[in-house]
Amino acid sequence: MKTTAMQTSQCRFFTLPVIALFTLIFAGSVSCADAPTDPPPVMLELKGNLGVHDPALIKEGNTYYLFCTGGNRRAGYTPIRCSKDLRWWTLCGHVFRELPAWAPLEIPGTRGIWAPDISYFNGAYHLYYSISTFGKNNSAIGLAVNKTLDPNSPDYKWQDRGMVLRSTAGVDDWNAIDANIVIEDEKNVWICWGSFWSGIQMRRIDPATGKLSAEDTSHHTLSSRPRKGEQQTPPVDGSVEAPFIVKHKDWWYLFVSFDLCCRGVDSTYNIVVGRSKNVIGPYADRDGVPMTEGGGTQVLKATTENWKGPGHWAVLQEPDQDYLVFHAYHGKTGRSELKISTISWQDGWPVVAPLP
Repeated sequence: MKTTAMQTSQCRFFTLPVIALFTLIFAGSVSCADAPTDPPPVMLELKGNLGVHDPALIKEGNTYYLFCTGGNRRAGYTPIRCSKDLRWWTLCGHVFRELPAWAPLEIPGTRGIWAPDISYFNGAYHLYYSISTFGKNNSAIGLAVNKTLDPNSPDYKWQDRGMVLRSTAGVDDWNAIDANIVIEDEKNVWICWGSFWSGIQMRRIDPATGKLSAEDTSHHTLSSRPRKGEQQTPPVDGSVEAPFIVKHKDWWYLFVSFDLCCRGVDSTYNIVVGRSKNVIGPYADRDGVPMTEGGGTQVLKATTENWKGPGHWAVLQEPDQDYLVFHAYHGKTGRSELKISTISWQDGWPVVAPLP
């Protein structure tokens, strides 16, 4: 299962003769600023089946499993790609053979399954997925579970548990897509989600069911951007979506996508981040601007003509390295493709390699 690297860095002090100690202090030699930092980030060289949109990644045993948007009635929905080394990827199945029966009833006009999120808690893998129609907030988030991700295991079987939450146009000013599960500990599990409208939202999950908590119904807004046309559908501004929250040392980090996806070479997606001492916020960027007021420190954006619109990512945390997993659009074909960069934590903030 996915593991989280909880590392600590400390300045180590030791006994010195008094004169030598004062010499070092006034020379600035004893300083936390001189503590080692992570090595520079690198973009991994990937091969194989890389046609990916909205990736979610987890590891079970010695295999990495990547889930993404996509599929159709003939092949199945929510493709799964597998890798042993994070670099060579093969298509190894689909989660759904057909749309869940509840989906077209709740969201008429839906034709696919979007933006999966994969996590492990309460003894099972939980895959949250989005049902919607483009540009509208008649949307829902569903849940499927499996004891294992290994398709060769006799325990391998996806079981759909139905709808977790939904948004209704004209009633809710938020959009129930792009789920991300945040595991604070075994008793405290959260779901965050959101796209445009009033931004990124959060509720508590009951770990036993994977559904919304009936005891804690509090609703938290984590990130939003100023809007001019609040009643427009689809909204033309306020573009923030695809949240992903991860803990590093003593901070919770909220990554979100700004601007526009899904436009091929014209996509303007980019990745920003804020942090908080509390999982439910408030989150602020490096300059102290609250993320509920449009704040966000930029992590990655397109700077060349080779790749456009990087965004909708996941963070994979391993004992010795963290990775940012995302898609970007080819600068000529406009097709989305999988990208993975190591994360270098510098002065308490994530730094990733630029797109080539």
